[in-house]
Amino acid sequence: MTENLTQRQKMLTFAGVLLAMFLGSLDQTIVSTALPRIVADLNGLDRFTWVATAYLVASTALVPIYGKLADTYSRRKIEIGAVSIFLVGSMLCGLAGEFGPLPLLGDGMNQLVIFRAIQGLGGAGLFAMAFIVIADLFPPAERGRYQGFTGAVFGTSSVLGPFLGGFLTDNGSGWIPGVAGWRLVFYVNLPLGLLALWFIVTQMPALRPAGKPRPIDYVSGLLLLVGLVPLVIGLQLNKAEYGWTSPVTLGLLAVSVAALVLFVVRSLRHENPILDFGLFRNHVFRTANGALFLLGGAFLGIIIFEPLFMVNVLGVSATKAGVSLIPLSMGVVAGSLLAGQMVSRFGHYKRWMLGGIVVLLGGLSLLATMPATVSYGQVLAYLLLCGIGLGPTMPLYTLAIQNAIEPHLLGQATSASQFFRQIGGAITASVLGAILTLTLAQSLPASAAAPAPVVVTEGPALPATTAAPASPASKAAFSKAISRVYLVNIVLVLGGLVITLFVPELPLRKTNGPGAVPPAEA
Repeated sequence: MTENLTQRQKMLTFAGVLLAMFLGSLDQTIVSTALPRIVADLNGLDRFTWVATAYLVASTALVPIYGKLADTYSRRKIEIGAVSIFLVGSMLCGLAGEFGPLPLLGDGMNQLVIFRAIQGLGGAGLFAMAFIVIADLFPPAERGRYQGFTGAVFGTSSVLGPFLGGFLTDNGSGWIPGVAGWRLVFYVNLPLGLLALWFIVTQMPALRPAGKPRPIDYVSGLLLLVGLVPLVIGLQLNKAEYGWTSPVTLGLLAVSVAALVLFVVRSLRHENPILDFGLFRNHVFRTANGALFLLGGAFLGIIIFEPLFMVNVLGVSATKAGVSLIPLSMGVVAGSLLAGQMVSRFGHYKRWMLGGIVVLLGGLSLLATMPATVSYGQVLAYLLLCGIGLGPTMPLYTLAIQNAIEPHLLGQATSASQFFRQIGGAITASVLGAILTLTLAQSLPASAAAPAPVVVTEGPALPATTAAPASPASKAAFSKAISRVYLVNIVLVLGGLVITLFVPELPLRKTNGPGAVPPAEA
């Protein structure tokens, strides 16, 4: 599909999809620091977690569908659609509550939640399509060095987002008369998104899949959405209000299981389902996605619970706790760029996967054994080590999957890797949150205040924390609980290490042409 493209065309297209990915990644972090001001202006403290949950539900559930669309229609059209939906959602989020309560939408906070879901519909495509288009542009033997930049984009946005969100919220009120500063957090997406659209419309080739498009099985797509939406909502519900055995949680999970079973049955019987289950016969696809599921959970576990340790044990401010995540992000940037370059140069990806996991285990072991007297600087060093270990996980597992899959299934296979990473994070974060709450309930003195809620967001964000507990007993309880969380994280990463040992090391293909895939069981 891309044999006739010049290097300049490839690089301009690459710049466009990276800019679109940066747009989605920045939005995941920039909103978190604006949330306190948003809920104060919109009087929506009771619904503030849904601002994150609505985006997470939509962006997770739509990822597999984007993959199928990319295997059926022009990649450029799908990319343009994803960016356009995201920009419309961003504009609507900025307008939430401006005109008071609206019919069917309710007050400003309800509007924001709904509009964040629209953003998520587009955001799902920004990530999935970036990896798919990069795979179109460059053969596997060259792709590592380019996919490494995706980790760099994610890490850079993780650093810029919280600062930019806080700056716009605190200082942007006077920039546009009558517009609150927090609304600029959403409006800032518009110029960036329009620039990305310009690159995509003017520079990106159509990138049409080979062969005639076959009708998509929209019934299986609907069943997938019906299965995933209640699953993610059930996992994200505040378990202090809706416990694991509450009728609401059990009902959502039951609907999810039933719909997903029907989705599998339908997909196995249909000639063109949303997800071709024949992919699971591929040994690389099975093992790499299994590892991504566990490692995605470990990544989100670090991001959520480390700031809780900073605030509730070391007693730093929420802002300083957020700043502490910068070394993690910088480590991800360094690890992903280094691994991508080395794989493209020497052609071996498995050793870098395993090496990254070993480094991650070292960092997690240090986090899990931190005493309550650990210094702020020591924690930053541990997080940097974790980031360097996590860096290769984003590009290399996806590269291994793409290298083992025929081009006509590239979109589905690539989006599946994104999906398993995201759903692994959502499930693991809920389980780790339950472990934290249970340990605190057993350890905190009866007179101590209830533990701060753990808010799972769609990306690196500040948790909802209170001021640090004054009593040594409370600090010890939080230290013990978070250490236990990291011990579970170590178990997850060890599971990812074991599975990675079984990922076949296939030669990296030097062409994207059909029939060039080596036997997956080689």
